[in-house]
Amino acid sequence: MNLSRTKGAALKKVPSSFKARPILFARIFLLSCLQLALLGCSSTYYDALETLGVHKRDIFVDRIEESLEVQKEGQAQFESALEQFKATIDFDGGGLEKAYNLFNDEYEDSEDAAKAISAHIASVENVADALFEEWSDELDLYTSPSLRRASERQYMATQKKYRRLLASMQRVEDSMQPVLSTMRDNVLFLKHNPNARAIDALKGELGNINRDVSTLVKNMQRSIQESEAFITTLKAER
Repeated sequence: MNLSRTKGAALKKVPSSFKARPILFARIFLLSCLQLALLGCSSTYYDALETLGVHKRDIFVDRIEESLEVQKEGQAQFESALEQFKATIDFDGGGLEKAYNLFNDEYEDSEDAAKAISAHIASVENVADALFEEWSDELDLYTSPSLRRASERQYMATQKKYRRLLASMQRVEDSMQPVLSTMRDNVLFLKHNPNARAIDALKGELGNINRDVSTLVKNMQRSIQESEAFITTLKAER
């Protein structure tokens, strides 16, 4: 599973199609520059995007949607790794090296999936912090008490739902580590003990990895459901 993401590309020549659309090209070029130049300064980055009509709330929704998809991919990957582990311990002679390589590939793909999930959760947290800080600060700008109270109620309700979502995402992160640790132990053991006796030893680990993957999948499903519900709420409030 390839979960790597392209982060940017240099612009060497302006395509002719952009020459006919200078405003669109300027917008795309500026967005690219902002992503590179302001990556380390989130507040400035989001403020600059807002001058282009890209608001924190929209970025927030997009990042939750991206995190949702990555978690779905991650769930499929960890389930695939479990199936490969079962296939490995069912080894009955022949290409033990091939069995090891297949299991090692699944472990490495699972590790990549975990890193991608954590990175997306961090990106959600980043924009959420900026959004709620701005929302809180702007409550003091109201001159109408009734409108301020209404906005504050919505702020508190949205923040409460977000905290529940974040907690479910963090449970996913926490439950990925036992699975990865067990898989790594088994991969290393098989690497340095490429024989039938090693397979017998790994059979004793099936219960642990099966339990840990089951816990992880359940936590992922809860997080996915929380994400879908939260996205629906945010879109309804637009």
